[in-house]
Amino acid sequence: MAKIDNIELGEFPLLLAPMEDVSDPPFRALCKEQGADVVYTEFISSEGLIRDAAKSIQKLDIYEKERPVGIQIFGANLDSMLKTVEIVERSKPDFIDINFGCPVKKVVSKGAGAGILRDIPLMVKLTEAMVKHSSLPITVKTRLGWDDDSIFIQEVAERLQDVGTKAIAIHGRTRAQMYKGEANWEPIAEVKNNQRMHIPVFANGDIDTPERAKLIRDEYGLDGAMIGRASIGNPWFFKQVKHFFKTGEYLESPTISERVDTAKRHLEMAIAWNGEHSGLYETRRHYTNYFKGIPHFKEYRMRMVTSDTKDQVFETFEEVKDKFTNSRSY
Repeated sequence: MAKIDNIELGEFPLLLAPMEDVSDPPFRALCKEQGADVVYTEFISSEGLIRDAAKSIQKLDIYEKERPVGIQIFGANLDSMLKTVEIVERSKPDFIDINFGCPVKKVVSKGAGAGILRDIPLMVKLTEAMVKHSSLPITVKTRLGWDDDSIFIQEVAERLQDVGTKAIAIHGRTRAQMYKGEANWEPIAEVKNNQRMHIPVFANGDIDTPERAKLIRDEYGLDGAMIGRASIGNPWFFKQVKHFFKTGEYLESPTISERVDTAKRHLEMAIAWNGEHSGLYETRRHYTNYFKGIPHFKEYRMRMVTSDTKDQVFETFEEVKDKFTNSRSY
């Protein structure tokens, strides 16, 4: 049984990764319905929160049906991060996650995200201060290291655990790799197999098929799988993995009708949460995968991503349902 502090997550939890402009409340709700055991917010700037930036504040929205849910924050300034803890606690998440893994230049250049991998003592100091400052469990998401010459993740994980981190999720790439090449899960398994480690160790990176999730569990012996890109436009992925674990077989793909209905619900929830303009924009990235594998679909997808009103998108959804209703996506 994997646990974050006293929060029970199940035998091998599937976690929805924190993804900017993806893991918002509407999408988290869909993934939760389809079997995600734990969900994370988009990563939130500590500097944005203490400046009361509207976009950062809105990302704190969480709902009871999501639990257990972690709010993820990033930053490199100790005072700012401690002030952020107090703001985040008011939203009452189940835990707070620190992002020490984002490889994006605008984050790294400020020493935050994966940028802190060049200063491990600061990484440990900041984590320890947050653990002492918060009444909530603190977890960490990070990468193997800055580059191939600085993969010290075993030592880093041990030190983070020693200052009170309650779980660690590790992306199997260095910052230098960004999202290129293949994720390497071996060093993550080495962290788990370290006899001094007793907190959950979750793997992240390229877990994009049920077979790979099973490898993470059975061959690498990790405590859970954090799912990122494989879930975009495919909230069913969590259910598919669990079905595969149970039966050894693939779950039948959703019908076109099911895909249309889910895409429609997603858009409706996004509009209810963030208004029509933002809701239309934020759901566009999901349509390619929602309707993946349908032949001659480009015309419909282009209409979905260029429509200016929800009525136009809903109209396209209904056309897709009428035309392809007895098909399956792949």
